[in-house]
This record gives sequence, C-alpha cells and structure tokens, in this order.
Amino acid sequence: MIRTSRISRAVRRPAHLPGASRFRGVAPYGLPVGWGVLAVAWKFGCPLARQPEMPVRILTSAVFLAVGAGLLLVARRRLRRELAGVRAVAEATQQVLLRPPPARLDGLALAAGQLSASRGATVGGDLYEAVATPYGVRVVIGDVRGHGLAALGAVVAVLGSFREAAHDEAELGGVLRRLERALQRHLRERARDEHPAAGGGAPAHPVAEEFVTLLLLEVRPDGRLAVLNCGHPEPYRLGDRVERLAVGEPLPPLGVLPLPAALVPDTGARLLPGETLVLYTDGAEEARDRRGRFFALEAALARGGERAPAALVRQVHEALLRHTGGRLADDVALLALRNDRVRVPAQPAEPGLRRPRPAPSTHC
Repeated sequence: MIRTSRISRAVRRPAHLPGASRFRGVAPYGLPVGWGVLAVAWKFGCPLARQPEMPVRILTSAVFLAVGAGLLLVARRRLRRELAGVRAVAEATQQVLLRPPPARLDGLALAAGQLSASRGATVGGDLYEAVATPYGVRVVIGDVRGHGLAALGAVVAVLGSFREAAHDEAELGGVLRRLERALQRHLRERARDEHPAAGGGAPAHPVAEEFVTLLLLEVRPDGRLAVLNCGHPEPYRLGDRVERLAVGEPLPPLGVLPLPAALVPDTGARLLPGETLVLYTDGAEEARDRRGRFFALEAALARGGERAPAALVRQVHEALLRHTGGRLADDVALLALRNDRVRVPAQPAEPGLRRPRPAPSTHC
C-alpha cells in the first residue's frame, strides 16, 4: 500500500516528467509574451493602429513599453531566485569547508571569521580549524597563495588532512607531515590537470607557484603552547598588554621545500588564564587604505581590550573594512581563543593531628 501510494504521487508530480523543469522555466514568460503577440497583431493588423494621429502613437508606444517592462520584471525575478539559490549553496559549502569553531572548546573560548577579497565569494584561500584532542586543543590557520576559488583545492586538502591527523598523531610534528603529504597529493593532481596533454588553457595560478603558509598550534591542559610555524605571521597575545608572540625559527611554507627531518615544536610560550591569543593571515597586516597606509592590526587589537573572542573578531573586521573602504586586496582570516580555564590556587597543607600528651606517671 505504501509502495503504491509513493508511485501514484510520483506519477502525479509533473516535475518527474521529461521537460517539466524546462516548462517551469519558460512559464513565467507566457503572459508578457502573449501580450507582446497581441500588441504586434494589433499594430500590423488593425487599421486604427496605423493612423498617424498622436493619441494612437502614444497608445501603441505605451502597449509596447508595458510588454517590455513585463519581460524585464519576469527576467529580473527569475535571476534573483537563481542568485538566492547560488548563495544558499555557497553558504552551505562554507559551513562544511570552513565551519566556524565551537564557542567553547575544552576550557577555551573561540571565535573565527574570514573576509574574502573575491566579490560575492564567502570562502577564499585562507583556512582555519580548531579541534579538541587527547593531546590538547589543536589549532591550524593557513594562507594559500592567491585567493578566491582557485585556492579552494589546497584549502580542502589541508583542512581534510588536519581534521583526521589532529586526532591520530600524538606528536605535533606528525600532524604537520600529514598536512605536507596531503598538499603534495593535491599539487600532483593539479600538475596532471595543467599538463598540455590535458587540453586545458593556461591556469591563473600555476601549480608551480602554489604554496601554503601555515601555523600549527597546540594548547596543552596547563596552558603551555606548542607551535610549528611554516612561514606564517606570528600570533598576538593579549593580556596586560598586546605583544607579538615569538614562536621560534619558522619553517619553509608547505609546497616550497621539503620539511626537515626533525620537527621540534617551540614550547617556550604559555597562555595564562584570562589571556587571549589572536591568529591571523597576512591579509590583515597588508591591507591598505586609499593613501597606501597599512592597517594597524596591533592598535586595533589593543582597542579590543578584554572583549570576548567573538566581539574581538567582529571589531577587527569592521575596522579593516573601514580602513580599506570595503576593497580588500587579499583574503583575511582571524581566529581568537581565550584561556577560560580556572587557575586553582595552591591549598595549604592540612594541619596534622596533635598527639595527646602522655598522662603523668603515678609510680614512685
């Protein structure tokens, strides 16, 4: 019975019939086109329409103008529906590809956001992700050379590898090697597609010029930071003051040179409770206004004060757009995390029980 009802519903739906979707696409144009046909027939078939009097000319022009306006309105409405569908798909893609981090993660408050330099795009060449693992909260932020849709392949490769390796690899160096191998596979596939035998034209961003700057970070339970930096800008730490955090000697960007044999993270820094760490891509510091002045990121972070990570990211983005007039030359990604773990003060040792004094002896 259920199967029969499903079949009957499928038969009744015209969308399942061949050409039904094509009919729905041209149906809104039926009324304006019909009026247009009647207007043309009236113009050439009616003797009254061919009279040279001014009222007749005005009436004829009004009829044709109404028909043209109707066609334009129908086309505009259809384009708006298609644009809304494309935007919905783009937003869904962003949620899967560059999903926002959770507001809280293992005692850390997080927020992130991206501004794309490509007009109408919601994702670009920047990437970020944060996951809680048995080894601590692991965070990655990166910047693919170029921006927009051409860089999405590398973003997919690096993010997909990080989301698995962050849980599988006990050492942070092992995570970075997994990211390097994933990017190398992507570049090999790009090289095959760009080969002249593939028949494609010259790419806008050749695979030989593609690389990724990347910062890989681990926040351990005691607040100690382990950092591997592949040519990426150093983060800022916001506490009593705003300071750029030194994270050791940088490694080459992924895709430029092979990683060295030994990958030893820098563990000299710590994120104390109440302090905020801000990771960003170089588009934030290289943004210029009409006079060519660079955006003062450190000053913008200082004005943020002790705001929550979400408010801090929003404030910096607004300041960036004001500084550039809304015209970004490169994608900008920003990720802020605050240590909300409670520092438990040392408890005094429990005083020992006093021993009872021995009773005085009664023996002589």
